[in-house]
Amino acid sequence: MTRIGVVGAGILGLAVARRLAELRPDAAVTVVDKEDRIAAHQTGHNSGVAHAGLYYAPGSLKATLCRRGINLLKDYCADRGLPYDECGKVVIARSAGELGALAEIERRATENGVPGLRRLSAAELREIEPHATGEAALHSPTTAIVDFPAVARAYADDVAKAGGEIRLGFEVVGLRRAGDQVVVWAPDDELTFDRLVVCAGLHSDRVARLAGDAPAPAIVPFRGEYYRLVPARTDLVRGLIYPVPDPRYPFLGVHFTRRVDGGVDVGPNAVLALAREGYRRRDIRPADLWETLRWPGFRRLARQHWRTGIKEMYGSAVKRAFLAEAQAFVPELTAADMVPAPAGVRAQAVDADGSLVDDFRIGSIGPITTVRNAPSPAATSSLAIAEHVADRVLDHR
Repeated sequence: MTRIGVVGAGILGLAVARRLAELRPDAAVTVVDKEDRIAAHQTGHNSGVAHAGLYYAPGSLKATLCRRGINLLKDYCADRGLPYDECGKVVIARSAGELGALAEIERRATENGVPGLRRLSAAELREIEPHATGEAALHSPTTAIVDFPAVARAYADDVAKAGGEIRLGFEVVGLRRAGDQVVVWAPDDELTFDRLVVCAGLHSDRVARLAGDAPAPAIVPFRGEYYRLVPARTDLVRGLIYPVPDPRYPFLGVHFTRRVDGGVDVGPNAVLALAREGYRRRDIRPADLWETLRWPGFRRLARQHWRTGIKEMYGSAVKRAFLAEAQAFVPELTAADMVPAPAGVRAQAVDADGSLVDDFRIGSIGPITTVRNAPSPAATSSLAIAEHVADRVLDHR
C-alpha cells in the first residue's frame, strides 16, 4: 500500500489530503500537524473572503487556480450546506490619480474571466455602498464571504470518511530520505511515507529545508491587525470595500470586510511580526526574529521599503492613523465605531534578492512536494491547488 503524508492541517493541507484520498482510495493518507486542532493558524485567522480573481497576473498560478478554485468552493459549500454569501466587492479609486491602476485591475480581471464586472461612477458606487465615497470603482458581484474554518473541518471529515488519518500534536522536527521513502519524525514519534507533501504555512520554508530544499524563499511573518465595527454601525458597509492596492506589494491595504456572522472587520495593515505565530504585539520569539533579521532577503527588503514599514508601524501604534486610512473610503466612520479585533499572520515568502514572492510557488524534491508560497487567495483556491498538487504527487515515479 502506498503511504502518503501531508505536513500541515490547515485548509490547504486538508484539501490536498482529501484530493489524494479521493484519487487513490487504495493509499494510506496521513496528515500531521504540531497543533492540537486543525486550522489553527492562517486558516483560522483570515478574512473569510472568497476572491474572484481580480488582481492576479493573467496566466499565473494564482489567476488560474483562483478562478477554478472559487467555482469549486461555491459548489462544495452548497453541497455541504456551508455559508457562502456573494455579497460583492467594490475596489475604489480615491482620486483621478488611481484611475489608471483601477483600469489595470479591470483589464486583469476581464482577462482572468471574472464574471459580472462593472465600472462604477461615484454616484453608482453610492447605489451599492451608500456610505462609501470615491472617484470611481470596479464592482465584482461574485466575490463572496465564507467560513473557512468550517470548510477546513468539512475537508477533514472527508479525509476521515475516505479512510485517511489526521495526527495532531505531531511536530515535524526532522526528515530523512531513505531510498524512495521519506522518514518523518517528531520528538517522540516517527512515520515513513512513499510520498510527502509539505503544506506547513508559517513554517513551510523550515520544513522544506529539512527535506533538502533550497533556502529561498524564506518566510517573513507579517501581522495583519484589524478593528471591528461595533454592532450598531455595521450598516455602514453592505459587502466588501477595498482600495486600489499598491502594485509594489502583495498586500491589499486597509479595507472593509463583512463576515458571514454579520460583523464587519476593518483592516488589515501589515507590520513585521516578531514571531512566526506573533498574533499579538507582545508575542516575541527571539529565535524567530533572529532568523528573519539574518535572512539577506529581509535586509534587502527593509532597505528598499523602510518608509512603507514605518508608515505601517505608525498605523499600528496610532488608532487615528489607521482610522484615517479607513475614512478615505467611508468618511462617516469615527474612532468610537471601531474596537480591536483578532489579528492574523501572513506567511510572506521573500526571495534572497528582497523581492516579495507573489505567485504560488510549488516545487518537488524527489518524492517530496513542497508548497513554498501559498498566501491569499490560497483558501479560495484550496480545491484547485489540491488538484494541481495531487497530480504532481501522483505523477512522481
